[in-house]
Amino acid sequence: GEPTPAALRETRCINRSLSGLGDVIAALASQSPHVPYRNSKLTTLLEPSLAGGAKVLMVVTLSPLLEHLPETLCSLRFAQKVRCCEVGLPQKRLLTQAK
Repeated sequence: GEPTPAALRETRCINRSLSGLGDVIAALASQSPHVPYRNSKLTTLLEPSLAGGAKVLMVVTLSPLLEHLPETLCSLRFAQKVRCCEVGLPQKRLLTQAK
């Protein structure tokens, strides 16, 4: 059936966040002096990890159904873009216990 207005709003918000994440990844991959972390809540929250202080793993979920082919191809393109990006080595942090 047709998606509800609420579902369409949610889809738009998700797509905006993923677009912002794609912009950040592109900036990191090109070693741009400006990385637009603050363009979305998602990238603002992920900034400490994406800025090179942590190991980052992206999981992409795909559908084998033909009716989902456009979304699957879009997800694969996004995964390819992410795969080409290196954000540096994770930094080792030692936690000290307060006495």
